[in-house]
Amino acid sequence: MPTVFRREGYRFYFFSNEGDPREPIHVHVRRGDDEAKFWLIPEVAVAESFGFNAGELNALLRIVNEERARIERTWNGHFGHGG
Repeated sequence: MPTVFRREGYRFYFFSNEGDPREPIHVHVRRGDDEAKFWLIPEVAVAESFGFNAGELNALLRIVNEERARIERTWNGHFGHGG
């Protein structure tokens, strides 16, 4: 379960086993018992969320957008797609 980065108490990560066939690029975010999943393609969007309020989700969307290139590089490097 590679951690891409941590910011403001949130952990941004993905799972090494992302389904068969593998799901499109996305990132999971966790803080305490709250968690969410964000798609990166075709655009950054909330896939699911448990526990985060609307304000937190908006802040997380901004962070994921800001860090999109880093998330994609880490994902592609982990899964052997170059980049």
